Amino acid sequence: MAQRIPASELFDLSLFAHRALFREDDNVWEALSRLKDYLAEHLVSNVSAVGSFGTPLPRTVVLWEEKVWFDGFEILGGDAGKGTLRVRIRGTETTEATILYGGCVLMDSRIQIGRGSVVEPGALIKGPTVIGDHTEVRQGAYLRGTCLMGDRCVVGHTTEVKSSIFLDGAKAGHFAYIGDSILGNDVNLGAGTKLANLKIKGNSIQIRTEAGFLDTGRRKLGAVLGDGTEIGCNAVTNPGTILGKKSLVCPVMSVRAGYHPARTLIR
Repeated sequence: MAQRIPASELFDLSLFAHRALFREDDNVWEALSRLKDYLAEHLVSNVSAVGSFGTPLPRTVVLWEEKVWFDGFEILGGDAGKGTLRVRIRGTETTEATILYGGCVLMDSRIQIGRGSVVEPGALIKGPTVIGDHTEVRQGAYLRGTCLMGDRCVVGHTTEVKSSIFLDGAKAGHFAYIGDSILGNDVNLGAGTKLANLKIKGNSIQIRTEAGFLDTGRRKLGAVLGDGTEIGCNAVTNPGTILGKKSLVCPVMSVRAGYHPARTLIR
């Protein structure tokens, strides 16, 4: 029987700022069990001075050089994910300023947002949450807390994320649900993707492998998606789905729970 499915089988962690969250002698999903404690230890809030929590921000503010700017800036445009979003602050032009647009909601101060990132109007973020550099949290996104986002990620319109990890470049651009899941580097979820995390029956989730079953000990576990995996529009993964690197799920598929090796095609 398979003893474990390590993170190294699914992800290249060499450049991920939070690689310490993963341990090679553990099954990959154990990172989710450590996530809350990890965030409590490593999160450094940079939104405390915003001063408006639980209600929509009354105006756009910018975070730059460890300061909150309420005025004296001009947003020049560009693409946050490509690191080209330019802001002019008191005559200095930079791509490292973070924009919190008026109308977004920060529910508490346990939030850290990286350089050059954007939170659009109507997005709502609960702590504890860490968001990396040059990441987009788009209009209507809902981060329910215990979320860790890497660099150059996208949390899109009406996408809900809870208790999950995005490695660098992971994108869920439209109408997605991500619960108790891990998205590897450059994973892309098509519009309407659902990573279901709770079985109809309330027992713990087991991972089916060729050698037998691995009991995760978790009642909630969504999907673990290896680097470069792509999921087509309106697909659903069943609780306890693991897809190896560069797997492809065609649109409108229901993905059977269990371990699927690298470069699996589900159609």
